[in-house]
Amino acid sequence: MADTAAHAVPHPQEGQGGRVSPAEVVLLVSVFVVAACGLVYELAAGSLASYLLGDSVLQFSTIIGTYLFAMGVGSWLSRYLERQLVAHFLRIELMVGLVGGLMPATLFVAHSLLPASAMGTFRVLLYVMVLLIGILVGLEIPLVMRILKRQFSQRYALKDLVSEVLTFDYLGALAVSLAFPLLLVPHLGLIRTGVFFGLLNVAVAAWALWLFRAELRTWRAHALACALVALVLGAAMAGAQPLTSWAEDRFYGEGIVQRLDSPYQRIVLTHGHGATKLYLNGNLQFSSRDEYRYHEALVHPVMTAHGAPRRVLVLGGGDGMAVREVLRHPSVQQVTLIELDPAMTRLFGQDERLVALNGGALRSPKVRVVNADAFTWLDRHDEVFDVIIVDFPDPTNHAIGKLYTTTFYALLDHHLSAGGYAVVQTTSPLIARKSFWTVVNTLEAVGLSATPYHAHVPSFGEWGFVLAHRRPWRAPAHWQAGLPQGLRFLSPSVLPGLFVFPPDMARVPTEPNRLSSQGLVHTFEEEWGQVR
Repeated sequence: MADTAAHAVPHPQEGQGGRVSPAEVVLLVSVFVVAACGLVYELAAGSLASYLLGDSVLQFSTIIGTYLFAMGVGSWLSRYLERQLVAHFLRIELMVGLVGGLMPATLFVAHSLLPASAMGTFRVLLYVMVLLIGILVGLEIPLVMRILKRQFSQRYALKDLVSEVLTFDYLGALAVSLAFPLLLVPHLGLIRTGVFFGLLNVAVAAWALWLFRAELRTWRAHALACALVALVLGAAMAGAQPLTSWAEDRFYGEGIVQRLDSPYQRIVLTHGHGATKLYLNGNLQFSSRDEYRYHEALVHPVMTAHGAPRRVLVLGGGDGMAVREVLRHPSVQQVTLIELDPAMTRLFGQDERLVALNGGALRSPKVRVVNADAFTWLDRHDEVFDVIIVDFPDPTNHAIGKLYTTTFYALLDHHLSAGGYAVVQTTSPLIARKSFWTVVNTLEAVGLSATPYHAHVPSFGEWGFVLAHRRPWRAPAHWQAGLPQGLRFLSPSVLPGLFVFPPDMARVPTEPNRLSSQGLVHTFEEEWGQVR
């Protein structure tokens, strides 16, 4: 095919004083956009896999590895594209925009339609899409470099060409890596983010279509393809919210009254059958029907064990339910709540329906709310507390698993007063027996005494907790003296039974959970995976 691009754009020799031609600009900007779009699709796939399959480190590692491998395959395959480079580039841009832009929506729908027993099929679909997108993205950059070299051979030496292309490539990746968690997901959501960047791919294709119009033999066919892909993605953008609502309604099975994306998690609140439920990344955190059982069991044994705590630290528990129970004790003078996600504390401090659930605890003048990572906050502060209540989600991934390690519990010990007590919510000692006793063993490994107990919460089943303390602990002879009035679950006659473990929940040998290995995450996933 004859090279007619010179008729479509100014030749670089025509520019005076090294003036950059429009074709050069569009191709370098294309590199920036291509890199941005490619990284968005990679991040979206990793985020969706973490939301829907759990274990964020495993999912992100395998997604990134698969994606980079596929890009290598695409780069290798680019050697076989020898003619009509611009036409190939246009087609690849449109395919990347269509497949990558629709990937989040496709995976959401597939996850909603497939039964739990067919998650293997979902994984196949996920990795097939990641492989396809990676191969297409791997084809893009070599093609752009070859088009630039062909069009501007007298301006660029090879080393300068590679330098400029890779510079724009990395700049695009940097921009998206910052924008994805801070701007895109919180404001657009995963589905709209994918579609938006799919449209950017189409925009690059349309721009190249106009710029190289004289070089393309089938210009009208390419223009029609651009229009059709843009139309499909435009319809997906318009239908993103209804699609998300439909998929989540099927997944949760109840009316959704609140849904939002924060930089840290997907927050969904449902209401049905007389109960309000909170889900974080698809995992149930509480049901208003029985959350009092969980929070009374979490808070009052440790508060009663101390006797008269004045300064209390609550880690996690941004819903304010644990703080509500802490404030029942008249000796409390100050409660410090450390919650990573400001969206949680804002939601449960402002939404009147939720404020009613936590009794306005987050509005109390005794409560200080700090939005920070608990691990980092403990490491950087020296405050000492009479009671520390640890109410983190289960260790489903390594980001949360670090909060169940010897390193973290050593920090916890540093912030306990001489006669202080801590309590850690763990998991089910019945379903995840080894995981539960791993937490006990980890606390003991840092020199704390551990006293485990359990309570039945219908939404979760048999659930476990661990008291941690420095001095020897004995159950109070009269629990009545420390329990506040008006409790719905705990009573002096019920409490002693929580510390008795039947044979099927009795202690089993485990190793401490250390930051360097985090074996608890794998044990937890293995044990809970058997009942899913």
